[in-house]
Amino acid sequence: MNVNITRLASGLTVVTENMPHLESVALGVWIKSGSRNEMEDEHGIAHLLEHMAFKGTARRSARDIAEEIENVGGELNAATSTETTSYYARVLKDHVPLAVDILADILTESAFEEEELQREKNVILQEIGAANDTPDDIVFDQFSEVAYRGQTLGRPILGTPETVLAFTPDNIRGYLSRNYTTDRMFVVAAGAVDHDVFVKQVEQRFASLPQTPSAPPVMEAAKYIGGDVRLTRDLMDTQVLLGFEGKAYHMRDFYCSQILANILGGGMSSRLFQEVREHRGLCYSVYAFHWGFSDTGIFGIHAATGANDLPQLVPVILDELRKSSEIMHQVEIDRARAQIRAQLLMGQESPGARAGQLARQMLLYGRPIPSGEMMERLEGITTQRLTDLAGRLFFDTVPTLSAIGPVETLAPFEDITSALSAPQIKTQQATG
Repeated sequence: MNVNITRLASGLTVVTENMPHLESVALGVWIKSGSRNEMEDEHGIAHLLEHMAFKGTARRSARDIAEEIENVGGELNAATSTETTSYYARVLKDHVPLAVDILADILTESAFEEEELQREKNVILQEIGAANDTPDDIVFDQFSEVAYRGQTLGRPILGTPETVLAFTPDNIRGYLSRNYTTDRMFVVAAGAVDHDVFVKQVEQRFASLPQTPSAPPVMEAAKYIGGDVRLTRDLMDTQVLLGFEGKAYHMRDFYCSQILANILGGGMSSRLFQEVREHRGLCYSVYAFHWGFSDTGIFGIHAATGANDLPQLVPVILDELRKSSEIMHQVEIDRARAQIRAQLLMGQESPGARAGQLARQMLLYGRPIPSGEMMERLEGITTQRLTDLAGRLFFDTVPTLSAIGPVETLAPFEDITSALSAPQIKTQQATG
């Protein structure tokens, strides 16, 4: 890796990777703060802050920000997640100083004017309405609310109309001063970038960032609960999400869980896709996923099907979970490793993807992770480890079931939990 890291006297960390033969640079600021850092009365403020950062500074109007970056053919965007927020740009190498200047401006000099705030609140209300009209979004939001009931991790990132409408400019500044501090921020660039020059640009423009929070950041520990939530709606298909507590980033079984999710539902060759769609034709799309957080995780299976096929869908999924705790094949592990390796290496060919990779590694592990080291972590995964993990993840634990649509033919939650108990007994009875 051609990666360089400098920690400035202010505490801000600068990371670059020079990618030869490129003419562009992807750069951004990643903050170790997201919706989980909101106080009880701040639901949705992390996302609102991300929006408001683009709505004018002491030197630039919202239109100025948009025009200046697009006048040079660049792009500017941002994203809020549960544990991080990012602001990033893509420009030609000659325009890196402009991109650094704009990013610093929106993060250190945002005006948060009342008139702009009222306009942006209306935009977010429309975003919330659009999410509430999208069954795919609702089924995931319902899942989180039940899996982590009463916790910030279980709340929708967008907030609610009531919470968003209540926020003031001072509320936003309070969240900003508490969470956007140099010890929690990383400036990352990948592409046609000179590290030393970039460090000087960042050091000059980000000098006014606060180094010490006005109050300690808050992120309550996650407690997985699980349960059942169903919403009847007049839809063609029922969206079903069945999940379990997964593994946090730093846990030994994190990468094993990634492999397991890939084998179960990571592509057209996966077990669920082949059995549920190809063999039985029960749905158009079915997949498995594993999301890691700092202290917990989610392992889930998502599918959508009509009311007539719904009674068959969940039992077939449960049967595939049982099989995964009984037998795994080396060829499946090899295929999953190859897919993960390809995704990792292909991502390194894109400056935007590479900057995101580096930022996530710095946020999670405090250092870049070489591709070889990443693959070494996957090499130690055996068939025995996978079956053992599947038994611990899926059985004799509390699942979370979220469904929306014509849910009347979906099996009772008690039947599903019963089917997910003592897989070894079921196996003995079936073979005895």
